[in-house]
Amino acid sequence: MPSLLDTVKAKFLEAIRSVNPPGRWKILVVDEFTQKLLSTVLKQFDILEENVTLIESITNYREPQPEFEAMYILMPTNQNVDRIIRDFTEKKQYAAAHLFFIEALAEPLFQRLTSSPAEPHLQALKELFVNFWAIEAQVFTINEPSFFFSMYSPPRSEGAFRGAKDRLLEDMRFTSKMITNVCITLNEFPYVRYYMPANHLPLGPLKPHTSMRPPPPTENSARWRTNLARGADARAFEAVETEFVTKVLAFMVQSNLDEHKRANPDFGKGDVGRPRATLIITDRSMDMIAPFVHEFTYQAMANDLLPIDNGTKFTYKFQSSVGTYEDKTATLSDQDKLWTELRHMHMREAIDKIMSDFNKFTEEHAVFKGEGAASLNDMKDMLASLPQYQEQREAFSLHTTMAQECMALFEQAKLPQVGNVEQCCATGLTAEGKTPKNLVEEMVPLLDSRDIINTNKVRVIALYIQHRDGVPDEDRRRLYQHARLTMAEQDAVNALVQLGVKISKGPNDKDTKKKIKQKPSTEEEYELSRFKPALRTIIEDNVANKLDELLFPYVKESPLKTAAPQALRSPPPTSLRSSKPSWHKAPKPGAGVKDDKQRLIVFIAGGMSYSEIREAYQLSASLNKDIFIGSTHTITPKQFIDDLKVLDLAGVGSKAMPNGLRDVREGQRSYQEYFDDKYYLQDAPRPQPRQQPSNLSVPKQSHKIIQPSPTHSFSSSISEPPQEKEKKKKRGLFRF
Repeated sequence: MPSLLDTVKAKFLEAIRSVNPPGRWKILVVDEFTQKLLSTVLKQFDILEENVTLIESITNYREPQPEFEAMYILMPTNQNVDRIIRDFTEKKQYAAAHLFFIEALAEPLFQRLTSSPAEPHLQALKELFVNFWAIEAQVFTINEPSFFFSMYSPPRSEGAFRGAKDRLLEDMRFTSKMITNVCITLNEFPYVRYYMPANHLPLGPLKPHTSMRPPPPTENSARWRTNLARGADARAFEAVETEFVTKVLAFMVQSNLDEHKRANPDFGKGDVGRPRATLIITDRSMDMIAPFVHEFTYQAMANDLLPIDNGTKFTYKFQSSVGTYEDKTATLSDQDKLWTELRHMHMREAIDKIMSDFNKFTEEHAVFKGEGAASLNDMKDMLASLPQYQEQREAFSLHTTMAQECMALFEQAKLPQVGNVEQCCATGLTAEGKTPKNLVEEMVPLLDSRDIINTNKVRVIALYIQHRDGVPDEDRRRLYQHARLTMAEQDAVNALVQLGVKISKGPNDKDTKKKIKQKPSTEEEYELSRFKPALRTIIEDNVANKLDELLFPYVKESPLKTAAPQALRSPPPTSLRSSKPSWHKAPKPGAGVKDDKQRLIVFIAGGMSYSEIREAYQLSASLNKDIFIGSTHTITPKQFIDDLKVLDLAGVGSKAMPNGLRDVREGQRSYQEYFDDKYYLQDAPRPQPRQQPSNLSVPKQSHKIIQPSPTHSFSSSISEPPQEKEKKKKRGLFRF
C-alpha cells in the first residue's frame, strides 16, 4: 500500500517542481511551521536538488533578490498574507511569486492578495491540504496533546461551562480541518461514522448542565409520542444528552468534505476499482484498557519502558571502532528498514530476528570465521570489530541495545507477574480461558511490593477497577493504601470517571453491559499478550458489515446493503481464525502491484496507543484493506497517567501545557482568528548595518559578495565534500 509519508512527500515535491522560472533557479520562502512539516518528509539537500538556490524564512529580514523568482510555502494566516504583500509593495523582493498554502486559504485573504500591489507579481496560487503530521506509513497525528484536556477536563466552576464548551468547539473545528486534509491528500470522500457511547453521557465541557440546556418542554408533551410529534422543544432539550465529542467532530468533518466536494467535483474520484473509503471517528473513552496494559511487542514495549523522545529519538551508548563508548542519538523512523520489520513483532520474535539478520550479514560478508552470535551479548562484542560497515553496525547496535534494555527492565520490574494480573483484568479470563477467581490474592502482594514502581501499581488498580466495573469506595481506599500511592497518583485513578469509567459501585448497582467485546482467538498467542484493543473488533466488524449502527451511526449516507458488482469487489476475506498470522512478514517483491484496496481511516480523539497503531498494520494485511490510523497525539502509559493526574486541574503542570488550558472567553472566535493565533510568529528584528571605519571606502557592490550565487550554492551542495557543506550550513546558506 502507498505510504502516507511518501504521499505527502510527493505533494511537496510536485509543488516545488511545478515552479520553473526562465532562469532555472528559484528561492524557497517558508515559515517556522511549514519548515517543520517539510523537514518530516524532505531533507534540505533534497530541496536544493530541485533547482532551489536558497531557503529563506519569511519572518527574517531578507535582502531583495529581484533577479530570482520565489515560491512561498506558508500557513494561510493574515500575518503571512501581509508579509507577501509587503514583499512587493515597498520594494520588489523577488522577480515573481508562486504561492503554496499548507491548507485552504480563506476567501477574504484571497481577495486581499488579488487586490493588492503584489497581484501583478503573483504567478500561481495553490492549496496543498497537508497540514497534519504523517509519522509513519499508515499513521498520522495533529500533534495536539493539549486537546486531551480541552476534551475531558471538567469546567472549574458552574459558570465556566459555556466558555469551556466554546473552547472545545474551537479545538474540534481545527481537528476536523486536519482530518479533512488527510482525506483530501488520499483523495478519499469517505462515508463518515462516529462512536456513540451507550454507557455514559457526554464528557468534559459537553456534559449536560443546566446553564447549557435549552428550556424544558411544557408538561403536556407526553413521553410516548413520536420524536417528530413531541416537538422541537423536547428534541432540543434531550439533544444535549447525545452531544458527544465524536458526534460533534464527525459532523464538522462531513461539512468540510461536502464543502470541498462542491468546490472540487472530481474530489474522491480516484483509482478505478477502489471502493469508497470509510472514516471512523472515535475517542479515548471508547477503550480505557488499552492505555494501561503492558504491551510486549517491540515498538510498544520500547516506548513504554525506554526514554524514547516523542516516539522517535533514542539516546544510547555506542561503541566506536576504536573501542570507546560515546552517546549516540538514533532516529526511529520508516527509513530504518530493520525498525519497520521489527516494530510489531513480539519482543521474543524481535530478538530472534535481530540475531538471525546479524548472523546472515556476517555470513554474506565473510566477516567472521566460525559460528555466529548465540546471544545479544555476543552480538555486541562482535559489532565492535566491524568498523568498515558503519551503517549496519549502527542499526544492529541500536536495536541490540534497545532489546537488551527492555528485557532487563522486564525482569527488574517483575513484569511477568504484573503482566499476568493485567491480562486477567483486561480480558476477564485466565491464560486457561477460565474466569479469574484469585485475582485479589495475586494483586495485593504486587501492590505491597517495594520492587514495583508506583506507575505500574496505578496501571494494575485502574485495570482491576474496570474489570470489576467499579468497586466500593472503601475497597478503592484500601487498594491505594496497599500500593502506597501519592495523592497525585490517586487523582490519576479517580480521574478515570472523567472519561466515562465507572469507578465506584454501590451494593445495588448493576454491571454495565459492554457493547464492544473482544472476540475469542484461536491463534497461537503469548500468555502475556492475550488482550487485544477494542479497535480490533471495531475494524473487523466494520469490514464485515457487522458494526452496530446504533453504536457507530453514519453522519449522512451509508454504503448500499446490496452486493457490489463483481469487478469492484475486494478479494474474499479470509477467516482470521483459520489463517496464519502474517503481519510480521515482509511483503514479497512485486507483490500486490495493483493498488485498488478499499481504505479505512480511523481517528481516535484524545490519544492513540502503540497497540492500536499495531492493530492498523496487522489488520491491513489480514483483511486486505489499506487502514490508516490517526489521533490528536500518540500516548504512552506513563504519559497517559501523568495527564490523568492533572486532568481535574485543566492540565496545569502537564508536559503538553504546563500553564494549563487557555482562558475561556465568551463566544467562539472565527476559524481564521483561531488559526492566526495558533500559527502566530513574531518578525525577527532587522539586522543593524555594520559600522565601517571612516577612513575606508567600501565599494557599493560589496553586499553582492555575501549573497550566495545560485549556481555556486547548488553545485557546491552536491559536489563538495560533506565537511565543506557543513561549513556552508553554519555560515547561514539556508538562512535559518
